[in-house]
Amino acid sequence: MPDAAVELIAVGTELLLGQLVDTNTVFIEQSLAEAGIDVRATHVVGDNRERIAAAIRGALERAEGAITTGGLGPTIDDLTKEAVCDALGLSVELYEPALRQMEEFFATVGRPMRPNNRKQAELPRGSLPLPNPNGTAPGFVAFAKDGRFVASMPGVPREMKPMLAERLVPFLRERFAVKSRIYTRVIHTINLGESEIDYRIADLFAASANPKIAVLSHDFRVDVKLTAKSDSSADADAMIAPLQIELERRLMGYVFGTDETTPAGAIHALLQARGLRIGLAESFTGGRLAAQLTSVPGSSTAFVGAVVAYANSVKIEQLGVRPETIEREGAVSQAAAQEMALGARLRLGADLALATTGIAGPEGGTPHKPIGSCWFALEDRDGVAGTWRFELRGDRAAITRRATTIGLGIIWRYLEGQR
Repeated sequence: MPDAAVELIAVGTELLLGQLVDTNTVFIEQSLAEAGIDVRATHVVGDNRERIAAAIRGALERAEGAITTGGLGPTIDDLTKEAVCDALGLSVELYEPALRQMEEFFATVGRPMRPNNRKQAELPRGSLPLPNPNGTAPGFVAFAKDGRFVASMPGVPREMKPMLAERLVPFLRERFAVKSRIYTRVIHTINLGESEIDYRIADLFAASANPKIAVLSHDFRVDVKLTAKSDSSADADAMIAPLQIELERRLMGYVFGTDETTPAGAIHALLQARGLRIGLAESFTGGRLAAQLTSVPGSSTAFVGAVVAYANSVKIEQLGVRPETIEREGAVSQAAAQEMALGARLRLGADLALATTGIAGPEGGTPHKPIGSCWFALEDRDGVAGTWRFELRGDRAAITRRATTIGLGIIWRYLEGQR
């Protein structure tokens, strides 16, 4: 007997070739989890009618339903509907509302409607249509003789996402008689390692069943995710709250926010609350910190600007770094970082400034300063607020990405009073 769950099948040869990233499956998984619907497994299949049909048959041997995305367009390689019919032993029938919608669409844009567009309005016989006001291809839920089902949606995300939320999720919740939902709270930490977090909360992790705890790492940022299964958001909040309080106590000094809060957003909230303005002097991070800080709406009230001083001449001429400092200590040094931070604060008229200098690679490393070596310096109106040295691992992109996170963490911890 198949489980009361679904399996997901993403259709498209371009997914198998790595030419397109499958974001649909992740979105569907998240949406179904929040709706309290179990996903048994996920699959990717190329544009081959027999293989799609085989994947559907296999899914329905294990689960009560299968959900496909992609392959509902008008072209010769859009074969999902035909494969669904093969798997379930169905023929097609014309769905008149979809045909009229297509005719109106093509009339509006002043383009002729070709015969191959008509096939998009043909759905498996007896299926439940899933209207698509955002495109020409309707989705559908087709049913096998034993009651199992296949739900098919377009692969275009802007068409699939509203169809999932407005049409398919309500159908699935009714189908599976789901009463409860999954509610999530995410605690964001910065500059604290995953293993250290695990050490601090291991007993809570082992003891918590509902809510459950998950730890997710993202380059010097770690999220602690709490998920509660409940019939209402109020009950879920009541279940999550005491565990969240205890987790934040154990991770104190590293939690910058929850849910939608970003490091840059948390920094700007503190800057604005304290009436402070910040500037940057970036070398090997190449303006990435500035991009993060300016991504927050209203950031101009607290962010003054940045000097991207990649060349030593720019460090000297624009930031006032002494030539003898670079000659004696090198551009990647504590002294150079301190002088860069001071120069940025004075020249930009900021209350505090962070400087970054390092070796991102893949060339330029030495035995004393290997690739990934970097210095950070923070300067406020009282002088040097701190310097930090790191040796980061990874390729060039990983090193600069991690350094950006570290820089944000330094600023946030300073503003929180954690120097």
